Amino acid sequence: MAPAAPFNPPSPDLPGKPHVPKWVPPPPTKETHNFAELHSVDLSLLDSPDPKVQEDLVQKVKEAIREDGFLFLENYGVSLEQLHRQFAIAQYLFRNFSDEEKQRLLFHPEERGTWEGYKHPYGFKRERGTPDFYEQFNFYPPEWADHNLWPKVLLPFADEIEAFATYLTTSVNRRLLTLFSRALELPDDYLWDNVQSKGSPSGEGYFRHALYSPVDDATIKAGKGMRMLGHNDFGTTTLLFSVPISCLQIWGTDEQWHYVPYKPGALVINIGETLEIVSGGHFKATRHRVYQPPADQAHEERLSLVLFNSSVGDLRMTPVDSSPLIKREGCVDSQGLYREFKRVMDQGVPIPTNRQWREINIAKAPDPLDPVSQSVGKDQAIIDGKLVTERELLGVRVVLPV
Repeated sequence: MAPAAPFNPPSPDLPGKPHVPKWVPPPPTKETHNFAELHSVDLSLLDSPDPKVQEDLVQKVKEAIREDGFLFLENYGVSLEQLHRQFAIAQYLFRNFSDEEKQRLLFHPEERGTWEGYKHPYGFKRERGTPDFYEQFNFYPPEWADHNLWPKVLLPFADEIEAFATYLTTSVNRRLLTLFSRALELPDDYLWDNVQSKGSPSGEGYFRHALYSPVDDATIKAGKGMRMLGHNDFGTTTLLFSVPISCLQIWGTDEQWHYVPYKPGALVINIGETLEIVSGGHFKATRHRVYQPPADQAHEERLSLVLFNSSVGDLRMTPVDSSPLIKREGCVDSQGLYREFKRVMDQGVPIPTNRQWREINIAKAPDPLDPVSQSVGKDQAIIDGKLVTERELLGVRVVLPV
């Protein structure tokens, strides 16, 4: 594989671009308890001429995705200055996004099965529910193709945003999938060529600007501290940029929630359900949630940039039979979503396509502040003494810690 080129974005000083105030990262929490210890992977080592260095890298990745489904990615080609420019653009959006534009671009997840467009701070449905103080703008293939679907305030920066998303997909994620292919003992480009969706800056996935505003005591109480319920992402990988505000939590092997620590400039990588199933359960889809931050950060905004990578929509999610690892060790069906997909496969029932699976997950997304659905006996249950969400989607039973 040829050495990866670093990110070379368009200039922020081209004519017609308004001034964008710099993004100043808020201070990290001083809290130290209940934080996860995650593997950190140096992606530049994939370019090493030493086969031993590359093999050690693959083994480290394999260990991380089997144990946690989560890892830090460093030295992936984007500088801290370039990253902060993208955060500054996202900050500029939310400070200048008019109500008229928000309504024009309002999302419709129940109808479309996507988060395409603007999510208002009133829950996860188009119809406004309980305030959740959480806004998003999501770029899907229609937005990349038609800039009329963008907020007007972002149009001067379309070249920078598209270049950034393209680099994340075609360079960072492609190299990451090379490591995952090697973990399955497959050719380097197997997952990129056969599983990953392509054809736009985000393929069939999407790129997100998100803003979590501080919440009042009533909202914290109503949601029991939750900003987003425990869930897996349904695609291949999620590339989330580490930020100082500690809200992201992962479900540990001790069956407890742990905050993800801040690592400046790093990408937080989590494994989607597609890769759990494609790997026959050898990879672990990351169970994670967004929770109220530690007390010393409760008054701070949390700005977030995320790329959700997706698999080819028409594919049905099954293990890669040609993987030497799967041939030798079999599949791992003792945990996770793969077990439920295997149950459906063993019954001879057609399993969902990737598109069907992601669309039903979005259309039926639970709202953490809905007192009706988020109650035991509706979408929640007590299993082995733990509170979980329990739903059936397209014949597949989904059980996740709240």
